[in-house]
Amino acid sequence: MVAARLTARPTSGPLTGRVRAPGDKSMSHRSLILGAMATGVTEIEGLLEGDDILATARAATAFGADVTRLGDGRWRVIGQGGLKTPLQVIDCGNAGTGVRLLMGAAAGYDLRATFDGDQSLRKRPMKRVTAPLTDMGARFAWLADEDRLPLTLSGGGLKAIDHLQTVASAQIKSAILLAALNAEGETIVTEPEKSRDHTERMLRAFGAEVDVQPLAEGWRIRLKGGQALTGAPVAVPGDPSSAAFPLAAALIVPGASVTVEGVMLNPLRTGLFDTWREMGADLTVANVRESGGEQIGDVTARHSALTGVVVPESRAASMIDEYPILAATAAYAEGATVMRGVGEMRVKESDRISLMVNGLRTCGVAVEEEAEGFIVQGGRVKGGATVVTAHDHRIAMSHLVLGLAAEQAVSVLDPEMIATSFPGFVELMNGLGAEVG
Repeated sequence: MVAARLTARPTSGPLTGRVRAPGDKSMSHRSLILGAMATGVTEIEGLLEGDDILATARAATAFGADVTRLGDGRWRVIGQGGLKTPLQVIDCGNAGTGVRLLMGAAAGYDLRATFDGDQSLRKRPMKRVTAPLTDMGARFAWLADEDRLPLTLSGGGLKAIDHLQTVASAQIKSAILLAALNAEGETIVTEPEKSRDHTERMLRAFGAEVDVQPLAEGWRIRLKGGQALTGAPVAVPGDPSSAAFPLAAALIVPGASVTVEGVMLNPLRTGLFDTWREMGADLTVANVRESGGEQIGDVTARHSALTGVVVPESRAASMIDEYPILAATAAYAEGATVMRGVGEMRVKESDRISLMVNGLRTCGVAVEEEAEGFIVQGGRVKGGATVVTAHDHRIAMSHLVLGLAAEQAVSVLDPEMIATSFPGFVELMNGLGAEVG
């Protein structure tokens, strides 16, 4: 039975220790989906076993792949060289990445599939993905409201498109590229702003040819249709988005020093680390090495005197999921931290701008909300509040971290969704010396 609320109490001593972050969520989704599309065996090490990823694993099975859990984080996917019409509705739970990438993958095959999710996922926009897939020839039937799940996809017979991204979104780009594998002609995706490139890297590992041409700011990706994938081993590194929570706690709790081992250091995922350093954070990286085609390292954070900064809007794509925990650390910085150009936060699992603004305010932090961002005025954090999370895992974890250094305890409602991205979060934090429960 999951508690209806969790409470973080001000720590009685410093946080110390070495931990490992859960496997990267983005790569975990992609490894299962590409493994299902490929021919042959894909062995996965370090898979994140959160609720979102388990939903994608069930979907891969429903589409005809043989998916087996071999042990802690160890999975095997045996693909049949394509996806088949599932016998049941593909329930993606809360996984926005999962459903959008699965729709892209499925669109290239002659099949019919209905996609659905929980109440939170049903509120998230889908036309940003279905529109380019429709341009390629996929057909969609909306079963409730347009732009929202549930929907039914009829795939196959796709033709290549030349698509200009208007939103810096790896989900949209990835859905198009996965569909393009089975489309006639060469698909081109142009990104004025770079988004995470895990799909391009992993497609190459599975045998596909992907051409990436640098532009002045972004890049242009080309992929020819008719390419077959072959199963490949995947080593999933630690998720920088999850590593952010224990590292943030170390930055704000006096005397703390925490190391998170094996964290992915892809430059398109480390915008938060860059921002923290600009704020004066004592953040170091050691033991840098390669794993699964990605650079990884051990990241150590120590208690630091932080100063507010203006976060470059161009950095949003590399850290869009990390703004909630950045806002929590900004509450302890001297001066204002300005976060703009992050309107995408409003269409995540929740309206993360409003929830962070309201949560911080209930804890005594001065915050100014804007249409496309917010400004946190750092200083005293009173705490002593119960925060509404709207079942959003990052909102919950961010406020729990906030409570570790506040004057009074901070509670969050509906924390069960933490398991979607960070199973074992409470145990890990308490193992470092936190008091969460």
